[in-house]
Amino acid sequence: MTQNSAHTGKLYVVGTPIGNLGDLSPRVGEAFAAADVICCEDTRVTSKLLMHLGISKPLVRCDENVIANRAAGLVDRLLAGETLAFASDAGMPSVSDPGQALVEAAREADVPVEVIPGPSACVTALVSSGIPCEHFFFEGFLGRKHGDRVRRLQRLAVVPGALIFYESPHRIVATLEAVAEVFPQREVAVCRELTKLHEEVVRTTLGEAAKLYEAEPPRGEFVLVIEGAPEQTEERPTAEAALERVKYYRSEGRTLKEAAK
Repeated sequence: MTQNSAHTGKLYVVGTPIGNLGDLSPRVGEAFAAADVICCEDTRVTSKLLMHLGISKPLVRCDENVIANRAAGLVDRLLAGETLAFASDAGMPSVSDPGQALVEAAREADVPVEVIPGPSACVTALVSSGIPCEHFFFEGFLGRKHGDRVRRLQRLAVVPGALIFYESPHRIVATLEAVAEVFPQREVAVCRELTKLHEEVVRTTLGEAAKLYEAEPPRGEFVLVIEGAPEQTEERPTAEAALERVKYYRSEGRTLKEAAK
């Protein structure tokens, strides 16, 4: 780990609105104004945000395809005393968005990291859904192939809390069909265009949700909130169910002995 010095800069990790500019906090503007350079997922999106704030700064593209390769060079700039800000297109960086590689590299180099909290689509959808949220599991985007989606969903079937997924409009029908195949009777909140003018939250069963957008392709980004696995009863689980539970605990990083117990 590199030792921090008085000349080391700072990395601001900036949460930005997910649709409504009214959610822009004063600290966002302060962080952008303090930065020598702003790293961002899409320079066009961040340029519009800076224009709204009346701020002009150099921009460096750091989307998911290049951020890992650029992280070392950006950390060198931080160690040389520059102040950098990082923002994804919307919401909190690193939460199913780029940012984690840069934050990890900065922490490894002992560079100060300050997070500017902002809106998050997954938390907004969870609260809006009305589905019990004492416990929840954020998955993000499922795989592109139907088989991959189904296999992953089967592994998540035992999670004792709400499941949260992101999806794009051109894949939402296929994803709802895959989820309905695994959880046909569970309730789901289909959340679309959160915080925007045409915000929509539809709560129904997954069997019915799969039919919502078959006739007309939808617009806007989606968040799905699905009720969690039913509470366990005293009845002993089947061997198949027990094996699935062990696989889930192992995927969390537990040892085989801990998972079996």
